[in-house]
Amino acid sequence: MKENNLLFKAMHLLVHHGNLVTVTVMCLVHAVLLLIMAVSNVRPLMYFNILSVVVYAFCIVLCKLGHVMPVFISIILEVAAYTIFSTYYIGLRCGTYCFLFSIVPITIYLGCFLFRGRQRLIVVILLMLNFLLFSVLYIMFSNRPPVYTLDPVYMIILVLFSSFVMVFSTIFYNTLYIYSSEVERNSLEDENRQLSVDAKEDSLTKLLNRRGFLPIMADLMKDEARRNFCVAFCDIDNFKRINDSYGHDAGDEVLLHITRIIRKEMSGCSICRWGGEEIIILMKDYDMDVAERKLEYVRKLIETSPTVFYNKHISTTLTIGLEANREGYTDPEELIKVADERMYYGKQHGKNILIREDVV
Repeated sequence: MKENNLLFKAMHLLVHHGNLVTVTVMCLVHAVLLLIMAVSNVRPLMYFNILSVVVYAFCIVLCKLGHVMPVFISIILEVAAYTIFSTYYIGLRCGTYCFLFSIVPITIYLGCFLFRGRQRLIVVILLMLNFLLFSVLYIMFSNRPPVYTLDPVYMIILVLFSSFVMVFSTIFYNTLYIYSSEVERNSLEDENRQLSVDAKEDSLTKLLNRRGFLPIMADLMKDEARRNFCVAFCDIDNFKRINDSYGHDAGDEVLLHITRIIRKEMSGCSICRWGGEEIIILMKDYDMDVAERKLEYVRKLIETSPTVFYNKHISTTLTIGLEANREGYTDPEELIKVADERMYYGKQHGKNILIREDVV
């Protein structure tokens, strides 16, 4: 069980950092090729591999900054250029054309992440150009002597290494794809199962929805012994901008990240996803002062805990309206409306703030 858990964590890490792993491995591949060319005294390719190592080192930085598109383009152009140069200088028999096939799964995997809908035709076009390049090189250099003739031992090493990179790339990216598909399938099955069993829970966050939350609050308001409670109406600031800038998958991850923090810090409370990026926290047996201190801690924790999504660090904040149950409230939505209005006031006056009193 522990081994399966470790494997799951390792695969999860590889999926979410696939771009960084890719360019790191490519950098190491060219470091090995640099060594082979240096020993073989093929100076043009030695210098080219130095340049390639520098390019992939820069790509590592780009990955950490979340710039995937320039990395994707750099990989395709660098591999194509290296294949052309290496075929010209040391010939087809050295097997460096295998690198063209090694980027096929990379092109598919990263391309499907970057492009959506009809844009994915770009991936098909890139694969066709890749094969066209191989065909042209094969026709041009199949009977042409290379500029440098490698020692047979180094030639065998280079052929085996190039073949290994091709096979490793195919296995690695197919494994990631199978794992991602399996996780997605299981996730959909779990969500459908949950929806069929209980329609009172939000399918994404597993928080209560309105249907599950309002009866709990109504029961509390009727219970004379437990009428001392507070309601916090929370809204994630600039959530639409997050969706527009990073995509809806990133928005979902932000929502899940904030949900996890609230669940952990507000244990014992009933928490509801009211709609979209709105979350309501029902704090039983809290007075206003205690609720304010606890919510301020949660607000500051969220402010300093960015969401990590595919090497991107997405900072988020929360605006909160707080109200306590008082005499005169007979319906849950009356109390929620007051907390909502205070939250809205906070939105209009700077965001990332908690409002506990009516402001005229």
